[in-house]
Amino acid sequence: MKKNVLIIDDELSIRILLENYLKKDYNVVTKNDGMDALKWMEEGNIPDLIVADIQMPNLDGYEFIKNIRASGFFKHIPIIMLSGIESSSEKIKCLKLGANDYIVKPFNPEELSVRIEILLSRK
Repeated sequence: MKKNVLIIDDELSIRILLENYLKKDYNVVTKNDGMDALKWMEEGNIPDLIVADIQMPNLDGYEFIKNIRASGFFKHIPIIMLSGIESSSEKIKCLKLGANDYIVKPFNPEELSVRIEILLSRK
């Protein structure tokens, strides 16, 4: 059975790229910001893994991680952050908030796919 991966990014091109790349191995759901993603999850949809951008409208990646990690239902879900910010302090901030991984844009979709596979195999 395919695992469910939630992609959250305000850039349509990233959502399309990831959905097309990952759909052969996973059920992919895309949302354009953290607020939409949280609403969707609160309706009873629980993904096996989340890939989220940091810089998004309404609810950014940092607040999204905080919300997920504070929730009894969602805190176990692995989160991979995607960001255009290549800075060690940004990576550390996300990891301290509870992200499991951090990938800098532009990225190789195959690398992301391997990282997803590794995190899901640990669950």
